[in-house]
Amino acid sequence: MNDKLADIRLLLLDVDGVMTDGGIIYDGNGLETKVFNVKDGHGIKMLQRYGIEVGIITGRTSQVVAIRAKELGIELVYQGALKKIDCYRDIKLKTGLSDCQIAYVGDDVIDVPVMRCVIFAAAPADALIEARNVAHYVTTLAGGRGAVREVCDLILKGRGLWDEVADRYEL
Repeated sequence: MNDKLADIRLLLLDVDGVMTDGGIIYDGNGLETKVFNVKDGHGIKMLQRYGIEVGIITGRTSQVVAIRAKELGIELVYQGALKKIDCYRDIKLKTGLSDCQIAYVGDDVIDVPVMRCVIFAAAPADALIEARNVAHYVTTLAGGRGAVREVCDLILKGRGLWDEVADRYEL
């Protein structure tokens, strides 16, 4: 698997079911709330620190996602993406990256076309079977419960950066 991770320059993420547990909470005023995992956020920041860009492609549109992306310094954000493969192609054009430099984490059938293109596709433990079947890696953790962090750590290790990460935190 490390050979698939060695040249990763971009990690693309779905949101609901990947960065969150898939639950959506509405308050009495109809405002949407999502719960994000802080460990996932730290994993994203570590990737960015080591020159690996992170992007989001989500089928829903949510102000909460825009806020979280801004907080994490994620600039590649595609919301309302009902045909994610089109967004993926646009991202490749914008970044100049090829399939062999991109990883993706998805959990549902809408993610499968992109998962089939990238060099490394992952699915959370609780993803739909269709996503798990095309994934190169299925996380041990569920979406919104550390699955993104698990993938971030794998990429850092696969890129040979984990010793540097460990030194930074004196592990």
